[in-house]
Amino acid sequence: MWMLLVALLTSLQAPTSPIVTPDQTIPLFNGKDLSNWDVDVPARDKDPNVPASFVARNGMLVSLGKPEGHLITKQQYKNYRLEVDYRFPGQPGNCGILVHASRPRALYKMFPQSIEVQMHSGNAGDFWVIQEDIEVPDMDKRRPRKPGEKFGGAEGDARRILNLTDDSEKPLGQWNTMVIEARDHTIKVWVNGQLVNEGTNATADDGKIAVQAEGTEVEFRKLELGPLR
Repeated sequence: MWMLLVALLTSLQAPTSPIVTPDQTIPLFNGKDLSNWDVDVPARDKDPNVPASFVARNGMLVSLGKPEGHLITKQQYKNYRLEVDYRFPGQPGNCGILVHASRPRALYKMFPQSIEVQMHSGNAGDFWVIQEDIEVPDMDKRRPRKPGEKFGGAEGDARRILNLTDDSEKPLGQWNTMVIEARDHTIKVWVNGQLVNEGTNATADDGKIAVQAEGTEVEFRKLELGPLR
């Protein structure tokens, strides 16, 4: 089992060359299977027969929520516009899109080093930094800190950066469109046409893209990269 884990982590950490900057639309999901992705679910280390966390269903990519883990692109990307159509079909809950993902299991032995764009119901567009960092205006207001915490991406740091709106998401069961624009060291996020977050001076500007399984079923009918406008 240890050898299987080493092989998986080596695969996820292996550099992919070249880094792609899209000049046309690139579907990240082919509508049929997960052949364009790597799966990292820690529960599989002990039991490779645990149920799947991600499936292709009715032409959609579905994160089943559990066992928790990540679906990670095989390719690295830089300077792109990512458009995602998603919904929580059953109950509200948690999920996210991770950009500039690199080292696997870099936080809490689960989350890859990255910048997460949150999809948690009611909080879509928050940033969570994971062994990376990014800056926004009004940092002291929008990045709450407990006593003794510092801004950063490690365990015990103030990692959450609040979004700018409270009413961008549609009612449960309806489709939301999230657009993530990664331009050099800046990341902008729109939810259903509203600009909900913008960060600068990110500590990474390229990497893989990951989808979370974090407790709740989420359906994706579109995951497309395109060139910056």
